[in-house]
Amino acid sequence: MERFLSRTAASEAVGEQGWRFVLGTLRTFVAVGSLAEAAAVAAWAVEACGADADEHLRLDLRPKLVSLTLRPQAFGGVTARDAELAHSITAALQAVGRETTPGPGLGRAATPGPGLGRAATSGPGLGRAATSGPDFGQETTPGTELIARSVQEWEIAIDALDIASVRPFWKAVLGYTDEPGKHGPEDRLIDPLRQGPAVWFQRMSEPRPQRNRVHFDISVPHDEVPGRLAAALAAGGRLVSEERAPSFRVLADSEGNEVCITTWQGRDA
Repeated sequence: MERFLSRTAASEAVGEQGWRFVLGTLRTFVAVGSLAEAAAVAAWAVEACGADADEHLRLDLRPKLVSLTLRPQAFGGVTARDAELAHSITAALQAVGRETTPGPGLGRAATPGPGLGRAATSGPGLGRAATSGPDFGQETTPGTELIARSVQEWEIAIDALDIASVRPFWKAVLGYTDEPGKHGPEDRLIDPLRQGPAVWFQRMSEPRPQRNRVHFDISVPHDEVPGRLAAALAAGGRLVSEERAPSFRVLADSEGNEVCITTWQGRDA
């Protein structure tokens, strides 16, 4: 089996192509003007991947937006082949006037680092569709509002004193399954259709009745953190902890319900 890339290597391999490494995946958006255009973009992406499409590529098609995700079927990270496929998809789409973008305001340069600074390079026209492709009947001009946020993944974290005792309940009630090759009593759970967020379990050392025990982890591109953090604080949130930044930042709403904004940074050994 091909080895997984380090998080740093995965991020650096695709940042200039308009992709971002997020929670063990490579992700990007393509703005379109109709579901027919979305289908055409999907067809070009599948063709660019060739025989590896079924193993590595996932697509979400909407009338105004196509979301593309690359990773092997087995969870755990991305490989050099995934990075190669990202380059191939971007080149194929650029040839027909389409751009891959990680989201509004995020440029192609994926400058990693522990700080909150946003990369200075400006991104492509995130909402501007270039010349229509050969299968399109007319040129379209999607608006920038069609891509309202960056690419992201999210997980549900459940704190428990005895993970092995609560995990079977969540597996059953959600209709979830084990990750391929990970069947331990404390391993995380995944949606077999890859539509819902993964669920992972965090061990508590003692009961904690006065604090929420279920929270969300929102994994975003590393250069999305400044904007997402500022928006959350402006909306009435507060920063609880940056002790594990840049990989984790803990925020809370006005009533103390917590959420983590996470990135790949700071997790490579």
